[in-house]
Amino acid sequence: MSKPDEDRPFFDRERDKLAGEIAAGFEELLSSSNILNRKLEEVLGMTREYDTIAALWGSFHELMKGQKDAGEEQAFGLPGTGGHLVSSKQGGGGSGK
Repeated sequence: MSKPDEDRPFFDRERDKLAGEIAAGFEELLSSSNILNRKLEEVLGMTREYDTIAALWGSFHELMKGQKDAGEEQAFGLPGTGGHLVSSKQGGGGSGK
C-alpha cells in the first residue's frame, strides 16, 4: 500500500504545504495583533487615570491659588499657609545706647 501523500502530484503537495504555512502565519499574526490591542487598551486606560489625577491636582492648584489671593486681601491667615501674622507692631524700643 502506498501513502496517500505520494499518490498526489508534487504541485498539489507543495500547494498544501504552503497553504498550511500561510495559515500558521496568519494565526501567529492574529495572536500578535490581540496582544498589541491589549497593550494599547492598557496604555489608554493609564492615560485616562493620569487625566483624572491631573484634573485633581489642577483643582487643588486653583483652590490654593484662590486661598492665596484671598489671603492677600486679608491681613490674617491660617498658620502654616504663609499668611499668618504673629504681630503687626514693629518694635520702636531703643537699645539703651
